[in-house]
Amino acid sequence: MIKKVTITDLAKRANVSVTTVSQILNGKEERFSDKTVARVKELQKEMGYVPDFNAQSLIRRSGQTIGVLVPNLNNPFFAEFNRGIEAYGMSQGYTPLIFGSDDSPEIAGHYMLEAIRRAADGMIIASAVEDVNQIDHMLQQNGLPYLLIDRSRPEKGDEVDMQNEQGGKMVADYLHQMGHQKVAVVITSELTLNLEHRLAGFMERMTELQIPVPEELIFTTQLSKQGGVDISAAIWEAKPTVVFAINDEIAIGLNRGFNDMGLQVPEDISIMGYDNIDMAEYTIPALTTINQPAFEMGETAAQLIIERIKNRDKAPQHVTLPINLVERQSVRKIK
Repeated sequence: MIKKVTITDLAKRANVSVTTVSQILNGKEERFSDKTVARVKELQKEMGYVPDFNAQSLIRRSGQTIGVLVPNLNNPFFAEFNRGIEAYGMSQGYTPLIFGSDDSPEIAGHYMLEAIRRAADGMIIASAVEDVNQIDHMLQQNGLPYLLIDRSRPEKGDEVDMQNEQGGKMVADYLHQMGHQKVAVVITSELTLNLEHRLAGFMERMTELQIPVPEELIFTTQLSKQGGVDISAAIWEAKPTVVFAINDEIAIGLNRGFNDMGLQVPEDISIMGYDNIDMAEYTIPALTTINQPAFEMGETAAQLIIERIKNRDKAPQHVTLPINLVERQSVRKIK
């Protein structure tokens, strides 16, 4: 059986005390000569010594970890969002613990408790929660600062917002400019707050533009590519000229479903998405959508939560990031 290299083994090889090794590896190397620091670090690499995480956490009084809770790890939008958190977090010495809730408030609650149990320093929540004030109580009672992504925030919470209501209005304005009067909408049965705002903005502007969206043109499916495939036949039977999918995953599935039926997008039916995930520009035709800067969203979230970890008394932070229309080839103009 291979024996794990310990800090004692490293100290013996370096001919220094365990305390000296511990302090050098915990960022207090200015107390020692350059020769001693170089020797310890060289031997650490040679011997493959990895410091014990729990021991370092006790020394620092911080595990330098951030819990990250997203609704779906398979969604490309959240993959890019997580990359942003990782990039900024690592630049500041923090490691993200990433959890996927599968859009379940119960699973989300379980992982928040796990973040507390594993002594995370802060929490970024971009997932479904049943009662935000209850979450506030749970995390604050355990001294865990948190930040919400596109969620209704309690009085003391931090938040990064993506202008979902305005984005919905942008979709309506664009479809109106393109001459569409019979518009279908695809949503999911359990709308999170950000999707509620997106839909509300769209419906409000459609009413202002005097373009009715009757109930028979509002379709419900899973928030996934397969959900788009599954609902495509029912949408085609209703004969809209364009479909607004509440996210790009559904839109890409719709494109596949219509294609399997022998239809041409946008000649037979147009599709409008939302999110601008990386696949959107590679579909045929490329998807017209609303761009949400997922990577920057993750970077901003990581920056704000680390600031909160370092300064608990700072005033609540509410950052709104810009969105924009990305026009490609999936929506035709009706003359």
